[in-house]
Amino acid sequence: MAAAEIVVVAVVTLLLGLTSCMAESSVWREEDRRVRGEVTYEQRALVLDGARRMLFAGEMHYPRSTPEMWPKLIAKAKEGGLDVIQTYVFWNVHEPIQGQYNFEGRYDLVRFIKEIQAQGLYVSLRIGPFIESEWKYGGFPFWLHDVPNITFRSDNEPFKQHMQRFVTDIVNMMKHEGLYYPQGGPIITSQIENEYQMVEPAFGSSGQRYVSWAAAMAVDLQTGVPWTMCKQNDAPDPVINTCNGLICGETFVGPNSANKPALWTENWTSRYLIYGNDTKLRSPQDITFAVALFIARKNGSYVSYYMYHGGTNFGRFASSYVTTSYYDGAPLDEYGLIWQPTWGHLRELHAAVKQSSEPLLFGTYSNLSIGQEQEAHIFETETQCVAFLVNFDQHHISEVVFRNISLELAPKSISILLDCKQVVFETAKVNAQHGSRTAEEVQSFSDISTWKAFKEPIPQDVSKSAYSGNRLFEHLSTTKDATDYLWYIVGYEYTPSDDGQLVLINVESRAHILHAFVNNAYVGRIHGSHGGPANIIFSTNISLQEGPNTISLLSAMVGSPDSGAHMERRVFGIRKVSIQQGQEPENLLNNELWGYQVGLFGERNNIYTQDSKITEWTTIDNLTYSPLTWYKTTFSTPVGNDAVTLNLTGMGKGEVWVNGESIGRYWVSFKAPSGNPSQSLYHIPREFLNPQDNTLVLFEEMGGNPQLITVNTMSVSRVCGNVNELSAPSLQYKDKEPAVDLWCPEGKHISAIEFASYGGPTGDCKKFGFGRCHAGSSESVVKQACLGKSGCSVPVTPIKFGGDPCPGIQKSLLVVANYSVIWTVTGGFGLDMKICVI
Repeated sequence: MAAAEIVVVAVVTLLLGLTSCMAESSVWREEDRRVRGEVTYEQRALVLDGARRMLFAGEMHYPRSTPEMWPKLIAKAKEGGLDVIQTYVFWNVHEPIQGQYNFEGRYDLVRFIKEIQAQGLYVSLRIGPFIESEWKYGGFPFWLHDVPNITFRSDNEPFKQHMQRFVTDIVNMMKHEGLYYPQGGPIITSQIENEYQMVEPAFGSSGQRYVSWAAAMAVDLQTGVPWTMCKQNDAPDPVINTCNGLICGETFVGPNSANKPALWTENWTSRYLIYGNDTKLRSPQDITFAVALFIARKNGSYVSYYMYHGGTNFGRFASSYVTTSYYDGAPLDEYGLIWQPTWGHLRELHAAVKQSSEPLLFGTYSNLSIGQEQEAHIFETETQCVAFLVNFDQHHISEVVFRNISLELAPKSISILLDCKQVVFETAKVNAQHGSRTAEEVQSFSDISTWKAFKEPIPQDVSKSAYSGNRLFEHLSTTKDATDYLWYIVGYEYTPSDDGQLVLINVESRAHILHAFVNNAYVGRIHGSHGGPANIIFSTNISLQEGPNTISLLSAMVGSPDSGAHMERRVFGIRKVSIQQGQEPENLLNNELWGYQVGLFGERNNIYTQDSKITEWTTIDNLTYSPLTWYKTTFSTPVGNDAVTLNLTGMGKGEVWVNGESIGRYWVSFKAPSGNPSQSLYHIPREFLNPQDNTLVLFEEMGGNPQLITVNTMSVSRVCGNVNELSAPSLQYKDKEPAVDLWCPEGKHISAIEFASYGGPTGDCKKFGFGRCHAGSSESVVKQACLGKSGCSVPVTPIKFGGDPCPGIQKSLLVVANYSVIWTVTGGFGLDMKICVI
């Protein structure tokens, strides 16, 4: 973030509040269950107020949404069956300038935690302060890079001093606000460091000493709640080692001490998206299988979803090549809409597990083989029992017998049996409703007269540069990561050869993008990719004039690194420049006098704000669609409450601001293997919008066409349910029999039944049709139950449809419905989930 963008509050004086002792980590004893206001742990679980707890958590990051969004996000997480919200603490947003803290707006950590508490949920505070998180510089403020003799994340005194100071300040702030559980607050665990085991070998014995120091430093802060280290198998006592990954039920080595519980701090719900890649979603069946297996095999009692809501990487905070949209396929999507069926399927799993908490937390555990690739895990007390039946065969239904009960297990599935008898949940059968998002265009910018343009000037005078030197400067050290851009300017004296040989320029760079200009004329560009070589090489023939020439090279980063050992030693930017005339030896320019300009003229003059001093905006014409151009227009605020997006499909690469707020980088010209942009829709939180007119400013780096931009609203307008008559009834809706349960988002009702078939419908919620078996009354029954209502429940039983349309055949009910707006709804943060039980 540029310094001019930062709203820096005065240096915060962090008051030391009441301290509380670090909870004992001894094995829990029944006679201690009367203790109140404590968080401890023992082998089976975290222990709150003397009671073992089965906890489901979800990761949400306060800087990736807005304070106005937080209440609804938290409410939807709670409705989804979560107990805990996890969040990192983002050092570089809180201390962008050394010694100057910022906890305003999206960075108001205390407000975020208090909102979670107000809704009755707990908090897991992942202080780090290294967080990775696909966040620029792994969460470190860049000024840390310039501390003399520093080595990040090692037994290094300068680093440890700054890390301890920041962690202590955050802990003292939490204590001062009374936010730790023993004080009556919601924070029940804290995390120090993050996935350090991944880089520890690079530091040798210094890494081992650092782990011991970090753990001891954290424990000595006496928060009154346990500390964790994820992906750190040797986490020193009493710090708990936890698992991160996709399949911790298979990969977790387990707690490193007999009195520590099995905790899963990151169950990845999707894969974060990078520019140049297609979206890769994780199925709800796969997520729930992994969760159930962790509980069954590892005695897991805490699972957190990373992310539960990913949100938006506003501004320039995404790390290298990471898209502005973050974990859009999480249970709550980028806009805060419920992502179905993932959200609903997880909700059913949480309910199934919670109703068997007693045997899971206190029962005797046993397991047995019930087939070649099938196993049973049993938790049993004197009065209660729960069984997890696992089928690892990924291709075949398996018929098993468990305690004299014959069961069919779907391929790669886990069935949860209440009282070790009744199937209450199957990971492979998704009975939750499906939803489809719709982006509706509400405004176009096709009228060329509505646009203004400003051409970014190309610096050409070395003597007027901000810096100069007879060497090539490193990119991040020069920009301090306050901008993506660094100009390299050099003069070149050209003497033509007699034979008119071609002149070739060669540039090697470790930045992500390079734009080249010769005598103010654009000669080309090149960019790298996330998985490509670190070096990008630009080589092209150029035209030079006899005598002095100016070469201007724009080095651009698409985010700074977020991980790896020795980040402070990483180098970026242009590393070699040469000119070659025909077959003559290349003329290396590295040691010529170079001039440097940090950032863009438009950035330095705040062209995206009302305070900009730039008045040279001109009318747009087709010739303006060239590299390094700023564009400006205005648009109206869409009516209603639906999420707002910009469709930037016609643009190239750059950054976009709305009313002075950066909604992030865009790069739609970098196509994925599918041929589509990795991201084309960019979220504008409604809190960024004015009541009526809004100013839109873009910096277009490559030459897109702004007339193709549209403002869209995003909503769920179509839902579907597909339930088999042998499915387990919904625990959440308290169905007595299998049923299709549909409900509408707030302020909408079911306006049309697109398809309904009871019997043997074919296809799924995207492509469907009638099968050989179909009850003719299907449509009328569903319409009567659902039309005009905010929700409905239709049992999957013959009696509901006037009889069995095909005896002896297993039947399903498939319903596809459309929503429409009833009226604008105001107030209330809960979900409108009225169910019309039939």
